[in-house]
Amino acid sequence: MEEIRIRGARTHNLKNINLDLPRNKLIVITGLSGSGKSSLAFDTLYAEGQRRYVESLSAYARQFLQLMEKPDVDLIEGLSPAIAIEQKATSHNPRSTVGTVTEIHDYLRLLFARAGTPYCPDHNLALQAQSVSQMVDAALALPEDTKLMILAPVVANRKGEHSDLFDTMQAQGFVRFRIRSGGGTTHEAPAVVYEVDALPKLKKTEKHSIEVVVDRVKVRPDIKQRLAESFETALRLADGRAIALEIDSNQEHGFSSKFACPICSYSLQELEPRLFSFNNPMGACPSCDGLGQITFFDPKRVVAFPNLSLASGAIKGWDRRNQFYFQMLQSLAAYYDFELDTAFEDLPAEVQEVVLHGSGDVEIPFTYMNERGRTTVREHAFEGIIPNLERRYRETDSIAVREELAKYQNNQACPACHGTRLRTEARHVKLGENDQARAIFEINGWPLRDALTYFLTLDMHGAKREIADKIVKEISARLNFLNNVGLDYLSLERSADTLSGGEAQRIRLASQIGSGLTGVMYVLDEPSIGLHQRDNDRLIGTLKHLRDIGNSVLVVEHDEDMIRACDYVVDIGPGAGVHGGMIVAEGTPQQIEQSANSLTGQYMSGARRIEVPKERAAPDQEKLLRIINATGNNLRNVSAEIPVGLLTCVTGVSGSGKSTLINDTLYHAVARHLYGSTAEPAAHDRIDGLEHFDKVINVDQSPIGRTPRSNPATYTGLFTPIRELFAGVPSAKERGYDPGRFSFNVKGGRCEACQGDGVIKVEMHFLPDVYVPCDVCHGKRYNRETLEVLYKGKNIHEVLDMTVEHAHEFFLAVPVVRRKLKTLLDVGLGYIRLGQSATTLSGGEAQRVKLSLELSKRDTGRTLYILDEPTTGLHFHDIELLLKVIHKLRDQGNTVVIIEHNLDVIKTADWLLDMGPEGGAGGGRCGRWPGDRQGHARNGGRKPRELHRQVPGAAARAPLTTMRTPARLILCAWQCALLLGSAAVAGPAAAQATVTPVDLAAPAARAIDEPAAPAASAPPALAAREASAASATQVPAKASGAVSGNLALTLGGAAVLVAIAAMLQRARRRRRPPGSK
Repeated sequence: MEEIRIRGARTHNLKNINLDLPRNKLIVITGLSGSGKSSLAFDTLYAEGQRRYVESLSAYARQFLQLMEKPDVDLIEGLSPAIAIEQKATSHNPRSTVGTVTEIHDYLRLLFARAGTPYCPDHNLALQAQSVSQMVDAALALPEDTKLMILAPVVANRKGEHSDLFDTMQAQGFVRFRIRSGGGTTHEAPAVVYEVDALPKLKKTEKHSIEVVVDRVKVRPDIKQRLAESFETALRLADGRAIALEIDSNQEHGFSSKFACPICSYSLQELEPRLFSFNNPMGACPSCDGLGQITFFDPKRVVAFPNLSLASGAIKGWDRRNQFYFQMLQSLAAYYDFELDTAFEDLPAEVQEVVLHGSGDVEIPFTYMNERGRTTVREHAFEGIIPNLERRYRETDSIAVREELAKYQNNQACPACHGTRLRTEARHVKLGENDQARAIFEINGWPLRDALTYFLTLDMHGAKREIADKIVKEISARLNFLNNVGLDYLSLERSADTLSGGEAQRIRLASQIGSGLTGVMYVLDEPSIGLHQRDNDRLIGTLKHLRDIGNSVLVVEHDEDMIRACDYVVDIGPGAGVHGGMIVAEGTPQQIEQSANSLTGQYMSGARRIEVPKERAAPDQEKLLRIINATGNNLRNVSAEIPVGLLTCVTGVSGSGKSTLINDTLYHAVARHLYGSTAEPAAHDRIDGLEHFDKVINVDQSPIGRTPRSNPATYTGLFTPIRELFAGVPSAKERGYDPGRFSFNVKGGRCEACQGDGVIKVEMHFLPDVYVPCDVCHGKRYNRETLEVLYKGKNIHEVLDMTVEHAHEFFLAVPVVRRKLKTLLDVGLGYIRLGQSATTLSGGEAQRVKLSLELSKRDTGRTLYILDEPTTGLHFHDIELLLKVIHKLRDQGNTVVIIEHNLDVIKTADWLLDMGPEGGAGGGRCGRWPGDRQGHARNGGRKPRELHRQVPGAAARAPLTTMRTPARLILCAWQCALLLGSAAVAGPAAAQATVTPVDLAAPAARAIDEPAAPAASAPPALAAREASAASATQVPAKASGAVSGNLALTLGGAAVLVAIAAMLQRARRRRRPPGSK
């Protein structure tokens, strides 16, 4: 069958739709947020494909698999086994990393166990078991006539006189010994060879190293047999160790017949893959148990207010209000002669050290006073505040005490393994030879692009090469796929719980590509989330590769590039929620663009667009938020300015440092300044301008509550005033009902038969669990007595079943409820129900619920809003509604900072911060541009996407506005001609001048954290034309004094004709039918 046939799909809000989708094609399902895209793609097609495959397995196998509910659909034909790649976070387990999730770390463990070479941690020598023949060959490889002494190291750094050893060796015929005394100390003496008759008496209390002189030879080809016998004797005496000493140069060559260091006998058992696993006790660092971090009491958190004195509360719990501890500080101050009323930061460093870490062995007289006023004096050492906290945390059984003490703790890299998670033995096994030799933790720490380069160039020899080839091939393939989906800036050691939803989804996508499956239906949920426009091409190419090897690829997506690149588009609408669920248009991207009914097509064709603001407010130079020298993660001394009271957009490729600068540095620093937050900001010198704010609100990508009991009413705080309204009704007061009576989460008013769920779960074992409405409350969640209480003729169940739009009219007279509902309406969520389960909300809906909560809070016009990709999951039309809310916030005097890649948001910003130029180690730099200087600002906001993309490695250049209309083409041509003409008239003096591209918007920006470069660089997110187009407009002025003004007019006329011809050619191409040449 060449198509997937769907008949009568009614899942969620789908309205009995019929649809035929081509198989083995790249299909985009688009539409407004909440219109039914996920219901069709995931809850219908994926659910049915997965269900059919699982039901083909045995009943025994099915009991171990998660079974999906059968979708409400009449018929689906032509389905393949389905694989869903969603936006969900990969893992919240601190032990999960990019390497473990992609299984690359498993291959690395196997590779190092089979082809790795262990090294001695102390001497950095390879541990290799050598045969006697190899030892002889190594000795004969030295220059001829080299004088050698073959030694047997029988004692290594051991105390004693060792007289019995000398007697035993002498009895065996050995008469010379090489002795080194004072081993391992600063008084270590040089090694000296003694005859047996002249042996000194060794000191019993010193460490000595003793080597028996087995033979003395000159290197010649005919001594092979003698060398072999000498080495055999040395190995027998020294338990498998031997030394060949060059007598003239005193250079030692160590040998070992065991798997051990020839110098210190450090040995290792046979290498196993589990030795390189930080999730296995055999490989994990014993200090941090393989986590790479340890928890410690941070002095910066313990001394919460260093500008205060100890008496005034510099350290919580140790001020005047706590008599016992303060008495100890008084005695301590008397002993060390310092004042308790002096600010802690002004105390001498040694005093601060004693207060925080204790007096050590120094005993101090402490005076204690009991409740009756009697004093006693006791001498003992001062424990120190931090050791005191550590002891209390360790000894307490109270969860509350532990939680309180945890506020003073912080994390730092484990000092034993330096954050690598592995024990010493695993860290000293290396892969490769000579300059290519690298340990597993080094490879894990590289960006994926560098790791891929290493394995592509890895050169091994002999048996190890044969062993490693297949493993290296698998690792390289997986690394290549990860690079192709725009994740080249990540490292294998990156913790999985720090990945964004988009990054986690693309990792799973790369893993699926690596599996090489064919005949499968892949369903993806907005894979372009978090991707810069530059990275989109690689992602689209990856999806096309999946399609080309014989798979059907269904993508729920709003990105215009993705829509234009696909084979088939399904547009669902026309509205959202109850107003959606219908097929508005379907066909090729060109057909969608021409459809009058498709809202998506109207935005693609330019019939509808998000307008660029006509005027932009200029930044007030006296009201700037300045971040000075931020160095967190990959930031390179970034200094940035954010105008107060304006909308700032932070752009840049994935991994360039946007989140580090805004979330990790700015937000945490402002939260600490305003609220005393204990979260540690990323490293920076200082932030100026914080006095302009009295509140900071951060809306990040973390999801709202995902339990079935969580809903928009509970999350936004609407449910509390609604319950209070019902508790204030006369009938409720008569019965003595309080607000808790109207909660379905606690006993009292809820239906106890279903415990407030409204449904009862029936386990079907190897069939999917069935949820049936509760027989007692019939799905209403409350008992009969609670439902008898009415507010304006509605009970609590009926209110929760209202849409936001209906509820806004219903509660129009209740300001606290109306304000929250109005914000939900403003962000385009008027169709969702107040009691709708959070598990049924799409990703875009959940994000906007969270945003509406923050926006509904009252502000004073001095709030700093930080939004992390608020357009996630939003259609063009939804973005337009969101921008109205954001601009309203700005117009009220608030400062809004948005991390965003969406060009419709970028073009409406007042100010740009662009991070880059690359991701990971290649990023961490910052440039800033006023919004009214964007190259696309005069173009109505819909110019070809390729003009926005950054060209990697291209020279810096000024932006050039794209012309669409004939008038603009002609104007541009005339301007080029006039420039040529003016250059010609200028004469020989301008002979070497170069005409730069015309920027009709404004001059290019400059990076503020670096000196001005000779060539200004345009922001990567808004980069001008491709390098070829830019260079084409840079016309050398062939100046000559003899050229007249007529030449300029001639050139101008020719340029106009060329522009008109190009315009007509483009029009003819658009009129050609598809497939024609």
